[in-house]
Amino acid sequence: MTRRHVSWVGEDDPDRVDTAVLSLGADRFECLGTSRGPTYVTAWSLTTGPHWVTRRLEVTVRGQGWSRDLQLERAGSGEWGAEVSHSGAAPVDLATPGLEDPAALAGALDCDLALCPVTNSMPILRLGLLGAQARAATALTMAWVDVPSLRVVRSEQVYAAGAPYDPAVGRGVVTYTSATRDFTADLTVDADGLVIDYPRLARRS
Repeated sequence: MTRRHVSWVGEDDPDRVDTAVLSLGADRFECLGTSRGPTYVTAWSLTTGPHWVTRRLEVTVRGQGWSRDLQLERAGSGEWGAEVSHSGAAPVDLATPGLEDPAALAGALDCDLALCPVTNSMPILRLGLLGAQARAATALTMAWVDVPSLRVVRSEQVYAAGAPYDPAVGRGVVTYTSATRDFTADLTVDADGLVIDYPRLARRS
C-alpha cells in the first residue's frame, strides 16, 4: 500500500479546507478525511473493495449544538444499507439523514460524498480514464451523500476521458457530468486518479 496525504481549498467557499490520508493498493484504497467550514465540520472514512467498488462510508457532521452520523454500506450482493444517528437541534432546513430510497440505488458501485474530491477517484480508476486508450463516456449511478444533511439519494453521472495522464506535467484530464444537476467540469487529476483541480469546487493546496 502507498500512503498519500492530500489537501484542497474550496473554490466555491475559500473558508473550506479538505484533507485526506489515503492508503492506495493496486485496485482499492482506504481513506480518512475531514472538511472544515465556517458552520460545521465533517469527518469521514471510506473503504473500497476490489476494482475500487465502495464497501463502506462513515460520515460524521458536527455543528454548533448538533451532530449527525451516517454509516453507509454496499453489500457484496449490490444492496445498499445505512444506519443513522443524530443529536441536538440541527438547522431546520436540513433534509432527513439516511437512504431516501434503497431500491433506487440498484446498479450503483460508488458512493459520492458531496464536496469531497476523493470520491471522484473510484470511477476514474476503475474506468481507466487516464490511459491513452481510455473508453468513451460512461453513464453511472451513484449513491450521493448530501452534506451536511447526510441524506443519501440516487445520482446519475457521466465520466469521460479528457486528456491521458502526461508524466511530463504530472496530470491528466477527466470530464465529469452530473446529469442530475446539469453540471459539467473538466477535472485535472494526478497519476493516482486524485483530483488536483475541480473547477468551482476545490483545488489542491
